[in-house]
Amino acid sequence: MLHGEQRTQNMRRKISSLLLLGIFVCASVSAQEKQQWVKVDRSQLPDSILPEEITFPQPTDDKYRVVTNRFWENWFVYADGGGHAFFGDYSHYGKFKETLGPEFTVGLGKWFTPGLGIKAQFGMGASRGFMTNGKISTSNYGALPNPYMVTDVGNYPQYHNGKAFWPMKTKYWDVSLNATLNLSRLFCAWEDYGTKKLFNQFILTLGFGGIHHYDYDKDKYGPENDWYMNAELQYSRFFTRAKAFSLDFKVRSQIFETHFDQSFIQGHRWDANLGVALGLTYYIKVRGWDRCVSCGEANYYIPVAPQGDCPEYKTFTFYVFYPNNYSGRDDAPVIAGDAVNAIDYLAGGIFTQKKFVNTNAVDANLSSSAKLRRQATEDIATEKATFGGNQIVTRGYEISKEPISLSMSESELKAFKDKYGYYYAPIYEGSNTWYYRVDDVTATQKLLSDDNYKESESYSLNAHAGLGTVRQNMPLDKNTDLYSFADVYAAIEGNNGYISKYADAKTVATIKEILESGTILSVQAEGLATSQDNNKENEVGLQRNNTLSHNRALTAIKWLQGCGKFTGVPADAFSVNSLNAPI
Repeated sequence: MLHGEQRTQNMRRKISSLLLLGIFVCASVSAQEKQQWVKVDRSQLPDSILPEEITFPQPTDDKYRVVTNRFWENWFVYADGGGHAFFGDYSHYGKFKETLGPEFTVGLGKWFTPGLGIKAQFGMGASRGFMTNGKISTSNYGALPNPYMVTDVGNYPQYHNGKAFWPMKTKYWDVSLNATLNLSRLFCAWEDYGTKKLFNQFILTLGFGGIHHYDYDKDKYGPENDWYMNAELQYSRFFTRAKAFSLDFKVRSQIFETHFDQSFIQGHRWDANLGVALGLTYYIKVRGWDRCVSCGEANYYIPVAPQGDCPEYKTFTFYVFYPNNYSGRDDAPVIAGDAVNAIDYLAGGIFTQKKFVNTNAVDANLSSSAKLRRQATEDIATEKATFGGNQIVTRGYEISKEPISLSMSESELKAFKDKYGYYYAPIYEGSNTWYYRVDDVTATQKLLSDDNYKESESYSLNAHAGLGTVRQNMPLDKNTDLYSFADVYAAIEGNNGYISKYADAKTVATIKEILESGTILSVQAEGLATSQDNNKENEVGLQRNNTLSHNRALTAIKWLQGCGKFTGVPADAFSVNSLNAPI
C-alpha cells in the first residue's frame, strides 16, 4: 500500500503526461434536417458566441522550419591546430617541404538557424617560401634586406634556372569574421534533439580578415598588414546524441594580394596559404531549435437554422495519458509494411512494444544468468485494441488497474515466450533502461528518479473506470461532457475484444451518436508535459516538455483526422495548442 502523500505524488506524475482533446459540437440536430454552418469573419460573430470560437496557432510538420532562438543561445567555441603550404610568386623555386608552416586558431561562433551562422576567429602561424628580391626600399633607411628573408643578403643565394632566390619566413597573427553554412542541415534539415541522425556533418565557411606580420624591426620597416579572403570546408564527427562536442577536420585557404611575401610578378595577383587542421568544437546549450509555429487566421462559424432553432453548443472532452518521454511522433516501424502506432499502443500495446531479436541467445543468457543488455532488439508492430483472446500480461497504458511495465525475471520472460513465441524487451539507451515505450529523441534524457522509468502503479486514467479520478483532478468548464480515451477509441475503432473490457457500452453508443449525427464545429488538442527530468527549466527540461507537449497533441489530431469519423469536418477546423510554459 502507498501512503497518502506518496500516492498523491504518483497521481500528479500521471496527470502531468497527458493530452486534452476538446471537440466542440452542435448537439441539437434535427432527425430530419441537420443544422447548417457557414464560415464568417470575426466581425460577423454574435457577441454571445465570440468567446467560444477562438482558435490557436497551428504547428507545422515542415522539417525545414524551426523557431529561431534568443541571442544568447546556440553559441559554440572551438580550437584547432594544423599546417599549411605557402603559395607565393616563387614558391615553386625550392622544395615543397620548405613551404610548410604551422598554424593554430581559436574561435567563437553562433548558429542563427540550423544552416546559417557566423564565427569570429583568431589565429597565429608562420608562412615559409622563397623570394628573389633581396632588398626592399624604405622611406627612412633606403634599401634594406627583405624583412622576411631567412639569411643575410650577403650570404650565397640558391639558384633556379640561373635566377637567384632566398628562403623566406614570416610570422603573423590574424583575425577574421566568417559566415558559416551547415551543408548537412541545409540539405537534410535540423535532425531534432537527441537523435542518431547527422552524426557526420559538413560545414562551409566563407569570410574575410586581416593579418599582421611581426618578428622584424618595425621601426625601420613600419607595420606590415594584409587583408585576406578565407574559405574552409569542415567535416565534423559527433559521437553522442547530445552533440555537445565534435571532432573537426578542416581544409582551409587564406588568399592574399601578391605582396604578402614582398615579391611582385606582373600578372600574379594572389598569394595563398592552403592547409589542413584538426580540432575540437564545443556547442554551448541551447544546442538546437524548436519546431516552427505558423499563426494563421482564426476560423469562426455561425449556424444557419432553417427552422429558427437555437442550437445547443457543447464541448466533448477527453484526456489521453502518455508515459513519460513518449509522444508517439515518428514512431517508425522496423518491420516493413507494419507500424508502431502510438494511439494503438496506448489502447492495447504491450510493455515497450519491443522484442529481443535472437531468441536462442536470450535462452543461453537466461540459463547462465548473464545480462541481456547486449542483445539486439527490434520493434513489434502494434495491432488495433479490438483483438480478442486471453492475455497473460497487461496491455495498454493506464487502461487496466495493473501497470504496463513488466519484470525481467526469467520465469515471466519464459512464460510470455511460451505463449507468444518471442521474448519481450525493455529499451536500453545509454545508462537508462525503460520499461515502457519512449521517443528516440528523449530516450537519453535523465529523469528525476529511477521509479520514473517504470510504470509501477496504474489508476486506469485512460479507461472508463478512471473517469472519477480524472474528474477529481481536472476541473471542467460548464457545458462540457467528459469521456474516457477508451470510450472514444471504442466508438471510433470498434467496441470489441480487449478494449471493450475498459469502455462503457452505453457511453460508447452516446459518442457514436454524436459523431454520426452531431455537427462538429472544431477539434482542439492541447498537449502537456511537465518536468520529470533534470529540472533545468531553461535548458533540456523545458525543450523536452515543449517538444513532447506539441507532439502529443499532433499525434492525437492525426489519429482523429485519419480515422474516418470526421470526414465532414474541414481541415482548418483542427487545431493544436501546446501548453508549454515552464511548470
